[in-house]
Amino acid sequence: MRRTLRQRTERRQLLAAEPEVLEELRRLRARVAHVTGALAATSDGVVLAHDAATVEPDGVAALTAAALGVAQSLAGATGRGAFRELLVRGEDGYVATYAAGSTAVLTVLAGERTNVGRLHMEARRSGARLADLVSGALRRAEQP
Repeated sequence: MRRTLRQRTERRQLLAAEPEVLEELRRLRARVAHVTGALAATSDGVVLAHDAATVEPDGVAALTAAALGVAQSLAGATGRGAFRELLVRGEDGYVATYAAGSTAVLTVLAGERTNVGRLHMEARRSGARLADLVSGALRRAEQP
C-alpha cells in the first residue's frame, strides 16, 4: 500500500514538471533542423510531455520502453555498459532515443535530411536537462 501511494506521488510530481519538460522539447526542436517531434517518458513508458503532432504519444512511449529494454540487454550482453542512446534509420528519417538519467528517456523524430551529428549533440544536452528536471521532481516527491 505504501509503495502504491509513493508511486502515485512520484507520478504526480513528474507530471507537475510537464511544462518545463515540454519547454525543453520545444527548445530542442528549435535548435535542430528537420526534427519533427520529441517525447519525454519514464523508462517504463509513461509520457511526461510530448511535442509531436504526427504520432500517438502513448504508443510511442510504450514502444520506446520496449526498445529500451532490448537496447539495455544488448548493451549489457556485449559488455558495452549502461544504455546511452539508440538510433533507428528508416526510409523517411530517424527515431532516436536517449537516456535522460536513470528513470527517463527522450525520443526524437527527425526527417531524412537531419544532420545526425547535430541531433546527437543537442539531444544529449536535452537529455541531461530532462534528467535534472525529472530528478528534481522525484526529490520533491520524497519530501514530507
